[in-house]
Amino acid sequence: MTTDTVKLLTPEIVLVTASVAIFVAGAFLQGRATWCFGAAGALLLAALGLDNSSPCEVVSGGGLSIDKLAVFARWTALAVGMLLVLLAWRRNTTSEYVGALLLAVAGLSLVVGSSDLVLLFLGLELISIPTYILLYLDRHDAAGQEATLKYFFLSLLASAFLLYGFSFLYGVGGSTDLRLIAAGVAESNAGGFSDLAKIALVLIVAALGFKISAVPFHFYAPDVYQGTSHANAALLSVLPKIAGMVVLLRVLLAMPGVEHAAWIVTVALAVVTMTVGNVMALWQNNIRRLLAYSSIAHAGYLLIGLAVALAAAGGATNRWGNGIGVSAILFYLAVYAVATIGAFAALAYLGSPKRQVDGVDELAGLGRTRPWPAVVLAVCMFSLAGIPPLAGFWGKLTLFAGALGVQPTPDHSVGLWLDGHLQAGFVVLAVVGMLNAAVAAAYYLRVVATMYFRAPLGTPKAEGGAGPWVTMTLCAVLVLAVGFLPGLLLDRSNQTGDATIEQAAAWRIPAQDDE
Repeated sequence: MTTDTVKLLTPEIVLVTASVAIFVAGAFLQGRATWCFGAAGALLLAALGLDNSSPCEVVSGGGLSIDKLAVFARWTALAVGMLLVLLAWRRNTTSEYVGALLLAVAGLSLVVGSSDLVLLFLGLELISIPTYILLYLDRHDAAGQEATLKYFFLSLLASAFLLYGFSFLYGVGGSTDLRLIAAGVAESNAGGFSDLAKIALVLIVAALGFKISAVPFHFYAPDVYQGTSHANAALLSVLPKIAGMVVLLRVLLAMPGVEHAAWIVTVALAVVTMTVGNVMALWQNNIRRLLAYSSIAHAGYLLIGLAVALAAAGGATNRWGNGIGVSAILFYLAVYAVATIGAFAALAYLGSPKRQVDGVDELAGLGRTRPWPAVVLAVCMFSLAGIPPLAGFWGKLTLFAGALGVQPTPDHSVGLWLDGHLQAGFVVLAVVGMLNAAVAAAYYLRVVATMYFRAPLGTPKAEGGAGPWVTMTLCAVLVLAVGFLPGLLLDRSNQTGDATIEQAAAWRIPAQDDE
């Protein structure tokens, strides 16, 4: 490992060092609020280190590729990490919980900056293993233990699928470096050996489908969310989804010639995932289970952006720019994370150390008994539903506009089979997405109606502590700010999307020249 590689890893080194220090100190010290102070300070230091390792041009070394995609996603990881630390800032927070949380954030930061299969897998495991600890620590009852075991065993299965898929990808590309894999896959496709790449595609999509809770790999999510705490449900909704989407972008864009199969698979997964998630959410009375199906539906929306990005990488054009697919994914991930964490933070604040809010009916009359948490929940629900002018509206607009902007290529030699039906397929995808958004509004509005149009059944204790209150307030402000002033985040995501597609095209040039 060179000095340059160590500099690139500064944020992760800071977070891991702070996590180890918190673990060790926790064995000797009893002060609990101190751990969250330390974690927040470590995240700020990591942000300073990230600023020093975020050049305008791509910097690579030691399996890392610090490009615009990595920079955007790393900032998102640290911001989400800060919100989760604030959410955990309560009286019963232990050093083990805070230390594991920092490790998970470090894993996410490592994943989004990796361009090597080994580092990608290690980063994903650095997210998963601390998550097992977090799930166990926050609830010790039977439901909590069941949720931990379900996530543990199914996560192991997903990791096995991912390793198996990576092994096929290594066999085709002859390297673990994604840049060399791109050339190797292009060469193997030219030689007629693309079947191995397609097998790798299926295995990798299946494994990462578990991470993002895409159908049919979603079945663990409702049970795990219901059996855990609000803070852990917020973490499960956000960290694995960001990691899974970025890895899907990295890996699938490094598989030239497979896009014609990849975007077809992605479109099918998007339609099924959106529909199953939204329809099943309509019947839920447990609030965490409802938000679990909501998370599944949002994975389907994100897959729309992935399909658009894959079509652009395969040679299709887009009236909004070829980077709109990647841009829409990144923007949507950011606004979805803030709204989701804000909703769970409000629910955590309304509960108490001994009993948390579980049912939708427990929110009845909340607008009169606890006005501010009700306002925050309403803002977050409206944003998740895509109601203008909140942040979620702009997220859905960019995804649907990207799908409507896909156009067939003038030259059919680029390898996009069904090229003649490409535009019609994406128009149908956008329409299905809009219909799903309308269905989703029903259960989000049901929560809001319960708070404002039903008589109170009681007054929630609201003993969650200052941490959840600060978190939900901050999230509500961010949702409103991005909703009314989306330009800054949209511009940054657009720049990142264009650069990512250009980089993916550049990786293929050596293979094309050799031919």
